[in-house]
Amino acid sequence: MSRKKNTSIENDKGNIVELKNAVIRHRENIVLKDVNLEVKKGEFIYLIGKVGSGKSSLLKSIYAEIEVSDGDIFAVGYDLKKMKTKHIPYLRRKMGIIFQDFQLLSDRTVYDNLSFVLKATGWKNKKEIDTRIREVLTQVDMVHKGYKKPHQLSGGEQQRIGIARALLNEPDLILADEPTGNLDPETTNELMVLLQKISEMGKTVIMATHNYGMIDKYKGRILKCEDTRLKENQ
Repeated sequence: MSRKKNTSIENDKGNIVELKNAVIRHRENIVLKDVNLEVKKGEFIYLIGKVGSGKSSLLKSIYAEIEVSDGDIFAVGYDLKKMKTKHIPYLRRKMGIIFQDFQLLSDRTVYDNLSFVLKATGWKNKKEIDTRIREVLTQVDMVHKGYKKPHQLSGGEQQRIGIARALLNEPDLILADEPTGNLDPETTNELMVLLQKISEMGKTVIMATHNYGMIDKYKGRILKCEDTRLKENQ
């Protein structure tokens, strides 16, 4: 696969994510309703709210894990309501997803975890794969840990690899679901500095979090899930 810059197509308003009168359900229960959201390229957005308020469900709707039952949803150039199931992998290649529990393959080294993702998304040239893995590991200050397996890394180091994995295909949009939820305060600060730098590079970051103290320290737009509504938090 040749190296080329991500060319996500934005909608006519220049939004990288947009929801219009959207309803998000968990099984038969409405989690969020009347969701209207516009996200511009390069924004850093915090998604806050109580457990079960719909933060994770909103992120899952953006990467098509959960289907929006009513209304419209657009992300990284795709109309998700009209998109066929076979196109979901292409949607997700334009996104980077960071999980609270890291979700690294435990039986493989860091290098092999990242190589697996690249090969699964169409990369074939070994030299290009090597180069890209070194690039993302350098970005997260883990370039000398490629030979280690996840259990040999601290929680913070594992999450750095999770961030590196999210950056592999040069996505314009990063979705992070409680990425610091299992980490100590010092490691949380280190990762927040890293995520802010990624945002400053022009990437959009939408991050679900419970850590309100972090919001005061690292500025961003704040959205709150509350009483089945998504509200702008001033």
